[in-house]
Amino acid sequence: MRPQLMIGNKNYSSWSLRPWLAARHAGIDFDEIRIPLYVPETAAQIRRYSPSGKVPVWREGDFAVWESLAICEYLAEQVPTLWPSDPKARAVARSVSSEMHAGFTALRTGMTMNARARGRKVAETPEIKADIDRIAAIWTDCRQRFGAGGPWLFGTFSVADAMFGPVVLRFVPYGVTRPGVVDDYVANFMADPHLQAWIADAEQETEVLEQFEVGR
Repeated sequence: MRPQLMIGNKNYSSWSLRPWLAARHAGIDFDEIRIPLYVPETAAQIRRYSPSGKVPVWREGDFAVWESLAICEYLAEQVPTLWPSDPKARAVARSVSSEMHAGFTALRTGMTMNARARGRKVAETPEIKADIDRIAAIWTDCRQRFGAGGPWLFGTFSVADAMFGPVVLRFVPYGVTRPGVVDDYVANFMADPHLQAWIADAEQETEVLEQFEVGR
């Protein structure tokens, strides 16, 4: 029986995108189960699979891993190339992945992910600007110190890139640009065939969740 990854709406579920990208880039075969969020049957459907009552969750029979970063860590146990091989680079990759997992509340709240949106607007508060500045600093530092061998944060695709994938799907519709590393990284990510496959699926979804449609 193949592993299963339970995800939410591809258009909106930033947490689901992260392990999905990691598994696709690692070449791990899995069955995808999409559970539309914020409809009456959502909670009951998710509880069938997830101990936390949230998505994403990775299942192998009766075994389950939940939380995006924990799933990515588990996948990296199977495909170690999901983390950089150099110990110092790997430590930094884990640090920025954890920072992304736990932080950037202003960005998450004020610039919701909407994979099919374009031309959105938002009032850039000091808190949102601080989050954008910090992300730009992370990307620039990682690319300059560890990414010389390729287009990703640490050269080849890693869990750190998976964790920042949803940020790209915030920067693009809101028109966040920074000449140099940030714009280059966003352009590279948007050309990624796995992300493009996710976006194509998102564009086919019919659900419209108003709480994620701010800034239209």
